Amino acid sequence: MVNSALNRGLELSHPKEASEHATDGVSALVGEHWVVVGKRFFVSQTAGLIPDQEPTGGQLAVYVGVDSRYAGALIMSDPLRENAVETLAELRRLGVKHTLKVTGDAQATAQHIAIQAGITEVRAGCRPSDKVSIVQNLIPKPVMMVGDGINNAPVLAVADVGVAMGAKGSTAASESADVVIMVDDISKVSRAVLIGKDTTRIAVQGIWIGIVLSLGLMVFAAGGLIPAVAGALSQELVDLATIFNELRTLKWIERLSVAESKGLQHGPSHIMVQS
Repeated sequence: MVNSALNRGLELSHPKEASEHATDGVSALVGEHWVVVGKRFFVSQTAGLIPDQEPTGGQLAVYVGVDSRYAGALIMSDPLRENAVETLAELRRLGVKHTLKVTGDAQATAQHIAIQAGITEVRAGCRPSDKVSIVQNLIPKPVMMVGDGINNAPVLAVADVGVAMGAKGSTAASESADVVIMVDDISKVSRAVLIGKDTTRIAVQGIWIGIVLSLGLMVFAAGGLIPAVAGALSQELVDLATIFNELRTLKWIERLSVAESKGLQHGPSHIMVQS
C-alpha cells in the first residue's frame, strides 16, 4: 500500500500515537486526523455503518475510517505462493492425508485461494485463539502447521510440528516453531517433511541393527563360543555398525548445502495445517 501511494506521487506523513489491535487493525494520528485501518467490524466500531459489499473471490478488503467516519476500502488481491500447488501435491505423496487452511481472511477470499491450491478444507474469519483451538482438536494426529505471521506464533507452538517461514516472517513465529525455513520458498516445507521421515526411518533401522547383532552375540556367548574379551570387543563393533548406519543422515547436509537451504530440522507429519 505504501509503495502504491509513493508510485502515485503522494506525499506521506509519519503517524503519531499509533497502536496495533491484534488481528483487527491499527489506529493512529496522521497529521490532524485520527485514522483507523483494518477489518470491517473493527473499523465500524468507530466509523459507523460500512456498506455491505464484500470483495469478490481472491480479493481482500482493508477498511479505512477517518475522524470517526467511514472513508472507503482498499481492495487487494491475495496471490498464491509460488510452488504452493506442487508443494501440496508433494506433501500428499509423502503421506499428508488432510489439508486445512486456517485464516483470518473472509470466507470468499480464503475459499478462492484454497481451491487454487487444492486445499480440502477452509476455516475463515479465525482469531489466533480460534486457530489454537482448531489445531489442538484436529484428529487424527500428528498435525503440522505452516505459518509466518506473528499471529501464528501460538498455533505453531501447540501444533505437533510447527513450521515457520522465517525469511520474511516474524521473529516470534520462528521462535515458536519446530522447523524454520530460512528461504522464502514454500517448497522447502515438503523437503523438511522428507528429511524428517528419512531420518526417522534410518534411526529405526539403527535400533534394529543393534538389537539383532546384540542378540546374536548373546546366543554365541551363552554357548561358550565367544571368549569374554572377544565378546566385549564385539559389542563395540555393534556400536560402530549402528553409528555408521546413522551417519547416512549426513547425506542431507550435502544436499541442502548444494541447494543453499539452511535451517530445516525435522517434521514427519500426516496432516498439514496452512495459514
